[in-house]
Amino acid sequence: MTQETELLNVYIMGKSYQVPASLTIMNALEYAGYQLVRGCGCRAGFCGACATVYRIKGDYELKVGLACQTKVEPDMYLTQLPFFPAQKAEYNIRELKATAEQIAYYYPEIYRCIGCNACTKICPQDLKVMQYIGYAQRGQIDRCADESFDCVMCGLCASRCPALIVHYNVGILARRLYSRYLVPPAGHLQDRVTEIRSGKFDEDIAMLMTASADELKKRYNERDIEPE
Repeated sequence: MTQETELLNVYIMGKSYQVPASLTIMNALEYAGYQLVRGCGCRAGFCGACATVYRIKGDYELKVGLACQTKVEPDMYLTQLPFFPAQKAEYNIRELKATAEQIAYYYPEIYRCIGCNACTKICPQDLKVMQYIGYAQRGQIDRCADESFDCVMCGLCASRCPALIVHYNVGILARRLYSRYLVPPAGHLQDRVTEIRSGKFDEDIAMLMTASADELKKRYNERDIEPE
């Protein structure tokens, strides 16, 4: 660290630390000596595992963000969440129907949406979160599934919702309904499943199970790759 490196004060678990101003929250935690074994994931904003609640000294408002993306600020108080606590409905997808009524049965709060768009504004993936909740309300399961496809389930949308909607759980239910009931079955996939069940690949699988690490790497590197 050079003399020119700017240091600022942050609070982690109530204790004060001096960390470089250029760091993200995740890097600052590790710089301060914390070993992250949970809530760190991909470290690139794609997995949603590092949802963080923080506030700035003198400001009453609680803020949220992903620790791998959010830069530290002076006098920042940090708290890591193992997951964002929210309602998750239990259901058997085989017993459901791809309708608005089905989604509303498990997540009736979607009709309390006040159109504030706070969920969209906080989304680290820049998804149109309020839009896909609107699709769910109208039973447009395919559009809800498509709009929410890149959701990383970080929970930041739910943390900002005054109507207490759990947007990411609504999205995953829509995607499950879409894939189960609305997407035409993939013929080539069913053919492959039939081949596997018939024992066509049993010998090859047995060979792979006993192969050395070097042999597996060699086979992987020399595999046939389908053209794009």
